[in-house]
Amino acid sequence: MNYLLVALGGAFGSVLRYWAGFIFSFPFGTLTVNILGSLAMGLAYGLLSEKGLERTSLLLMVGFLGGFTTFSAFSLDVMKLFSDERFLPGLIYIFTSFLGAILAVWVGFLIAKGLSS
Repeated sequence: MNYLLVALGGAFGSVLRYWAGFIFSFPFGTLTVNILGSLAMGLAYGLLSEKGLERTSLLLMVGFLGGFTTFSAFSLDVMKLFSDERFLPGLIYIFTSFLGAILAVWVGFLIAKGLSS
């Protein structure tokens, strides 16, 4: 049942993200969903985390917001680290995530370009 909740939420979140790409010009669609998704993740976490609503959390946080934007999960991780006053690990996580993701996209692009030539 948990997998179905995540899949259902993810399907709706992914479709909404795709739709946002048509509404906003590049790169503002991605920026918008990342910020709105992070806001929604904070709201959902604040409202659901201590209420014992695991299935609702799976549907909304893991599924819908995970499909809408993975940036929301990253943002939640940073907030948790900072809330625990783990500032240095939080900053390292931010730095590594941004540079690592950008580097990974670049390397993937170069590999794909090399394979296609």
